[in-house]
Amino acid sequence: MFALAALNSWHISGLDVKTAFLYGKLDEEIYMEQPEGFKIKGQERKVLRLHRAIYGLKQAALAWWWELANSLKDMGFKRLYSDAGIFIARHSNSTFAIIVAYIDDVLFVGPNKSFLQSKKQLFMTKWECCDLGDCKEFLQMRVQCKGQSIYLDQCSYLEKVIERFGMTNAKYARIPLPTGYTPTPNEGEVNPQHRTLFQQILILIMPLIWYT
Repeated sequence: MFALAALNSWHISGLDVKTAFLYGKLDEEIYMEQPEGFKIKGQERKVLRLHRAIYGLKQAALAWWWELANSLKDMGFKRLYSDAGIFIARHSNSTFAIIVAYIDDVLFVGPNKSFLQSKKQLFMTKWECCDLGDCKEFLQMRVQCKGQSIYLDQCSYLEKVIERFGMTNAKYARIPLPTGYTPTPNEGEVNPQHRTLFQQILILIMPLIWYT
């Protein structure tokens, strides 16, 4: 989509949907234990039935997508069946608005800025959002529009990851492990702190791997 926007000089505007997963309605019976601090005295053994999704629920992403898709249909958008995250609304043969949605990150793309803004405002009357204005970041990628060129990079995200793990002033090495090194499986007890740190690093560098 960024390539099409660059080739056709389309406008790109973004917004962030607040607490997106909490909007999703559930069509099945799901129960949860009463959370700590909210247990009803004398009824501690009772459970709560969820009518809407919450963060951490496996069905949350799909439930939110259905809510989003249905609301966009009411706004005049049609879903692109080859990509579940793209919706298109036409005003005429030359004027249209494209929505690119990835969970709670939403881009509005199109040739007519006023029509794009009208659709964006309509979207914001339905969902509580943070208007990000002209697109400067999307999915941990920095977006820079210069003339008819769009530049994408993850420098700022990488700097945050490096800073979080205290590697800001670390020196780079072409080969971080000794030549001929052969890893061996750990047969001792797992260090919980090392495991947690390793998992955090993997989660943070996964976006860097996906977009490379």
